Amino acid sequence: MKQFSVVPKVTMFETCDEFKRDYQIGEHDLVFTIEVTWQSYFADVSAGTVIYIEQYGQGEPADEMIEAICADIKKPYTRVIAIGGGTVLDCAKLFALKQTLPATDLFDKKIPAVKDKPLLLVPTTCGTGSEMTNISILEFKERHTKFGLADDALYADEAVLIPELLEKLPYKVFAASSIDALVHAAESYLSPKATPLSKMFSIQAMTMILKGYKTIFSDGKESLKSMLPDFCLASTLAGIAFSNAGCAAVHAMSYPLGANFHVPHGESNYAMFTGVFKKYMEINPTGAISELNTLMAMILECKTSEVYEKLENLLNSSILPKKALHEYGMTEEQIVEFTNSVIQNQQRLLGNNYVFLDRNSMIEIYTRLF
Repeated sequence: MKQFSVVPKVTMFETCDEFKRDYQIGEHDLVFTIEVTWQSYFADVSAGTVIYIEQYGQGEPADEMIEAICADIKKPYTRVIAIGGGTVLDCAKLFALKQTLPATDLFDKKIPAVKDKPLLLVPTTCGTGSEMTNISILEFKERHTKFGLADDALYADEAVLIPELLEKLPYKVFAASSIDALVHAAESYLSPKATPLSKMFSIQAMTMILKGYKTIFSDGKESLKSMLPDFCLASTLAGIAFSNAGCAAVHAMSYPLGANFHVPHGESNYAMFTGVFKKYMEINPTGAISELNTLMAMILECKTSEVYEKLENLLNSSILPKKALHEYGMTEEQIVEFTNSVIQNQQRLLGNNYVFLDRNSMIEIYTRLF
């Protein structure tokens, strides 16, 4: 039996002022955000504690960051609100729990994840989908990789979409985050856990994102502003799809790259995306991946045999140029090292693969992309 669910309540506002009026942020709230977002849209709000995530390190969330934030929270709080990208949302989820530290014990499931505070998530990028998932991703410095904690205690009570918050998003951040959403939709479509319902969300998200990319290609980057509500919604739809069906080898194999070389999550996914899917095609070209390729070929207006080439050409020319793995600093010796790390640490994700990828297959993917 396969199940499908949408857990957080989803609300969409046109402006931040509407959101502030309805949710009345106050002295008993713990807010996670970045300073430029808070000062631009919420400077008139008095929250109990505001955590500017960039003060605890750059890039994606790490175990050391969680420990430092815990040490700095002095006031009691009764609600957690996150307004930001994936790092902000993933961190905030952990602070709605009864016990957050030690983070290693929490992620190793030596201590239970027990939610004891309401959680409200407001994304400011168009890719993470974290507002709809029960997953938090942390980099563990001593282990040189990322881990995901998947537990229903991490679901938000409410997800709030405000396209206005995306208006100041740097283009490179938009590019990486929206590609992340595209990968979420594509991987969840191929997952053995996918259902007809989850596939509907995957298809709609991919359609909206790829059509948006085509518009950017034809009309220029200035066309993005009018499409921000669509990209915001597409990210959430992809988040619903992968919260039900899961992500797989693209994410699993991108984690060592991101952790070792601090590559943004969406960009590291893009580095692995078509390489993994081409390997899937070699192993089993007639299953769900055939349906997916047909869908993408219709949107991209090309033959199914040309879909990955056309996709990369579109992304490289107008969204985000793709790099070979060695351009990030990866060495040939790390091909085997990364493969071993994925097999050891990412079985949660590898269980969602379209087809089984053995050790040699993963080594071959890394080698081709190197």
